[in-house]
Amino acid sequence: MTAAASSAVAEIVVASPTDGTTLARMAVTSPLEVAAAAERLRAAQPDWERRGPAGRAQALRRLRDWLLDHEDELLDLYQRETGKPHQEALLELMTGVDIINYYADNAAAFLAPQTPAPHGLLTRSKRLHLFARPHPVAGVIAPWNFPLAVVLLDAVPALVAGCAVLLKPSEVNPLAVRRVVAAWRGELGLPPVWEVVIGDAATGEAVVDHADVVQFTGSTRTGRLVARRAAERLIPVGLELGGNDPMIVLADADLDRAANAAVWGALFNSGQACVSVERIYVEAPVHDAFVARVVERVEALRQGADDGGAGRDLGPMMTDPQIEIVAAHVDDALRRGARALTGGRRVDGAGRFFPPTVLVDVDHGMDCMREESFGPLVPIMAVADADEAIELANDSPYGLSATVWTRDRDRGLQIAQRLEVGGVNVNDVYANLFALPLPHGGWKTSGLGARSGGAAGVLKYCRRQAVTVSRIAPRRELVWYPYGPRTARLVRRVTRLVGARDRQRRLG
Repeated sequence: MTAAASSAVAEIVVASPTDGTTLARMAVTSPLEVAAAAERLRAAQPDWERRGPAGRAQALRRLRDWLLDHEDELLDLYQRETGKPHQEALLELMTGVDIINYYADNAAAFLAPQTPAPHGLLTRSKRLHLFARPHPVAGVIAPWNFPLAVVLLDAVPALVAGCAVLLKPSEVNPLAVRRVVAAWRGELGLPPVWEVVIGDAATGEAVVDHADVVQFTGSTRTGRLVARRAAERLIPVGLELGGNDPMIVLADADLDRAANAAVWGALFNSGQACVSVERIYVEAPVHDAFVARVVERVEALRQGADDGGAGRDLGPMMTDPQIEIVAAHVDDALRRGARALTGGRRVDGAGRFFPPTVLVDVDHGMDCMREESFGPLVPIMAVADADEAIELANDSPYGLSATVWTRDRDRGLQIAQRLEVGGVNVNDVYANLFALPLPHGGWKTSGLGARSGGAAGVLKYCRRQAVTVSRIAPRRELVWYPYGPRTARLVRRVTRLVGARDRQRRLG
């Protein structure tokens, strides 16, 4: 999203990551076309806002029903453009349905006007009102790793809030979400408050230029550019960026559960998740036993195309540049003394497959422990105790999430509060991501702001409007003109009577 972004390509080719087959060719939405889309949305948004929370929730429930009724069609398209195993694609759809139900069911409560009690003398005679008014156009720039679930996670609360949504999905796999938005406008006949624009960096830049609030999910590097551009326009922005999430396994942990979680947490979606388990610290007494369990489970996984729900566990990676990052991290680790107990080299042949790779004898001088790999790597490091694990876990520029494994849940909770991350799961993985009443946001360079978080997930798309109404209306208030000695003495006396908290100062 720089000046160079103006040289956008004219066409986007969507190809299967499984075998390279071309799935679609789409014209890129130019910056001028993005501006026109934003104006159409801005014109349609007031009627959408006037529907109120109940009316907007009803519209979203119709979308939920359409998703369920078109499950097979949508999953088939989604698997072809992402290569995800059937069960992982289905989980995204289930998550999307849950998101709609949560926000639709709670919309009225989250957006209800508030009437705070006056706190002091100057407002004692006023009635205070607080309203949540939506930003007209919410810009959502979504990533390629979860192109359906993340879109719904951001677009649904924005729509519930009363915004129109200008969506830019990833150019890598925009087909399924484009189909969803087409159904919103077409089969469902819902208001024209949701549009999709297709393109690369120039298109995303135009979204930031024409939206009133922006939610971006992607790399830290691009997130900085989005934040800078939003700051120039003085519009609010939410950023969910990179992560290098640690897992801490203590000696008293249930090793079978921890190993199962480590494998799924590190390799789900081939490791292409913002909250993937990216580095594991295990107390020395159980290190070897834990590693043996992890290797056994990884070697039992099935990788490949999951056409028709064939029962594969791992699909391909989405992009060649991401494979190159993973391969470089493995090579760096091996060159510095690490050992690969499984995998380690890209699979030859068609498709973007990189085998799940377990690395041991790693240390913090290696890229896989310092940077986000975003791929099917499981680096495991022995530590002396919990304090060392916590120190190493915090030794990172990232701070998205972490997991802690111990049979002592109170101790796990204490350790969680020593970790410099936005979310922690004790004896679980990914759980915080699905817990919509909790905020999901990163510390350090992992983000700015948060999504979800109950009412906060909707109110982030709103402007708060404060209104006071005078219940008593004399010709003039005590503090109005004209000023004079008598008025000053009266104001001083009232200030002390009301503001002081001891007899001496009240009467002083």
